[in-house]
Amino acid sequence: MPLANFSNLDFDQVKSTLQEYLKSNSNFTDYDFEGSNFSTILDVLAYNTYITSYNANMITNEVFIDTATLRENVISLARNIGYVPRPRQAARATVSFFVNTEGITPSPASLTLKKGPVAASQGSFGGSSFVFSILSDITVPVFNGIAEFNDVEVFEGTLLTQTFTYSSRVPNQKFILPNIGVDTDLITVSVRPNEASTTETKYSSQNSLFDVKSDSKVYYLQEIEDERYQIFFGDGIFGKELEDGNFITIDYITSSGDSANGLNTFNFSGRIQYTRNAQSYTITSGISLMTTGIPASGGETIESVESVRKFAPRIYSSQNRAVTSNDYESLIPSRIYPETESISVFGGEDLVPPQYGKVFISIKPKTGDFLPNLIKEQIKLKLKKYAVAGIIPELLDLKYLYIEVNSNIYYNTNRAPSAAYVSSVVQNNATKYAESSEMNKYGARFKYSKFLNIIDQSNESITSNITTIYIRRDIRAVLNAFAEYQIGFGNEFHIKSMSGYNIKSSAFRVAGIMDDVYISDIPNTNRISGSLFLFTVPSIASQSPTIIKRNVGSINYKEGIITINPINIQSGMQKDGQTVIEISVCPLSNDVIGLQDLYLQLDINNSSFNTVVDEIASGLDPSGSNYITSSSYANGNLVRSGGRNADTQTTVAGASTPSTSPSTSTSASTSGASSY
Repeated sequence: MPLANFSNLDFDQVKSTLQEYLKSNSNFTDYDFEGSNFSTILDVLAYNTYITSYNANMITNEVFIDTATLRENVISLARNIGYVPRPRQAARATVSFFVNTEGITPSPASLTLKKGPVAASQGSFGGSSFVFSILSDITVPVFNGIAEFNDVEVFEGTLLTQTFTYSSRVPNQKFILPNIGVDTDLITVSVRPNEASTTETKYSSQNSLFDVKSDSKVYYLQEIEDERYQIFFGDGIFGKELEDGNFITIDYITSSGDSANGLNTFNFSGRIQYTRNAQSYTITSGISLMTTGIPASGGETIESVESVRKFAPRIYSSQNRAVTSNDYESLIPSRIYPETESISVFGGEDLVPPQYGKVFISIKPKTGDFLPNLIKEQIKLKLKKYAVAGIIPELLDLKYLYIEVNSNIYYNTNRAPSAAYVSSVVQNNATKYAESSEMNKYGARFKYSKFLNIIDQSNESITSNITTIYIRRDIRAVLNAFAEYQIGFGNEFHIKSMSGYNIKSSAFRVAGIMDDVYISDIPNTNRISGSLFLFTVPSIASQSPTIIKRNVGSINYKEGIITINPINIQSGMQKDGQTVIEISVCPLSNDVIGLQDLYLQLDINNSSFNTVVDEIASGLDPSGSNYITSSSYANGNLVRSGGRNADTQTTVAGASTPSTSPSTSTSASTSGASSY
């Protein structure tokens, strides 16, 4: 529902309205409102009207989750439907180091890394300093004078402790953590019979009443005002009730959220102790430099009000269970992996052939292109809490479907300072469209007519444009081994020529052939399927390719699928440390869609924007006698520009259409064996 607005909430406007109302009364026609004491009365009336209107607006809007503006109200409304907003999350990293105990007297049998601060790291370019802590002591043995602390998981933030005493005389007693920035996943709660006792019991967090018994040792957590949290315990029905005098210890970490993500250099800042003969000793020497196993990642800010509004109703509708694709798309960003930028989920029954009993999940993280294997396993583990029994979640690597454009832009020279200026303006507007939310998500659609309009409206000098669309997938090659590759474009291919060469590839080398080879196609007469072949070009200027091997794979133009039979690739184009083969094709429809796990990206760096003088509009050829138009259907070059090294680009002419610029796009993984 839209925000209700019963008043413009402008004090001066309210006062002016009251004055105009009184002036309409014959008794006050000539009355001096400003110069008399009556002005004070009007101020009181205007102020009272203002406050009343404000309260009416707030009461009406703050009782609905989609119109509430105050965070505490949104959180309270979400709590009513069982939604727990995501807290701030600390960045996690793993570090390793060792301690040389030679010369230490008395000689220790083991060393203990005490809970609390362990490592410190400095942000980039002299940025903020960050402290990384552990939640509990870690003890390792000493062998041959060396104690090794390997793969210690550390959490960004400061470890704090709060203690409370439970009183049965206080009904519904709650315990407030006074700090903001608490990572609630890292809270540990323990209860002792009294403060003097040394026996403690760990309590676990519980967000629902499901499976909670009267003696369950659980605590409940909820967000309150100012992004703080309060803890309360069971009542003897839903969870064990505390007894009078019980002493509560709460350890928690306050974090800076996502600010520490990416840190990979750490210095030791912890405490190492050992005990001999009932006496404790602290070690300050012999500590090696820290090495980083996994850089800091996973830090996240507290869930925003907008996110709570979006996900709370969806989680409620799913009843906190993952059954449909929409359930997964709601649960993963809100509950499991908040670093999700975009997500696509589809069932195995939608595949050809179908894979029943599986659900496939593809995630675009906020940073980077791929989910580390550790993160994948953590997501799958957490999904077990929500997924239906018998359904196996499979996490797929991100797959880019690149869109490249070749645009000839006609312009009036009398209305533009230069051709370079026109091209620059068009490219800037195209970049904005490429970076918009309309494109950067799963299920996105490239709208051809909208893109043409963006070009035409970029500058008043532009009279028209002829724009050709290409789509591209990149194969990640397995080197020096036979492997089969299959890539899906999710869009039907356009067959420009029954003679072949409808698909283009970058150069690569295969076993047994000394020259660079390229892959292309020749359609069958049914125009649905075709076969692939390898060919070479004798030189850069050659117009005549040489086919060296036929039937190396198949192509389905209707389904947009290319399959390459087992082939031994030796080398190819290098992108981001990976050997790739770029394959591009012209789609049947200029409206390109990203289906299932395909992430659509408009590749501006690999597109061309060519300016052409409109001789008719410019007055150079008013009759149009010599006007030459460009074609939208030119087949272009035989191959893609670019050799086996991305830094060494080779262009092979095959038609009059100019080749596109060298690719600088980011590589990503795709469906099929070893492809992306």
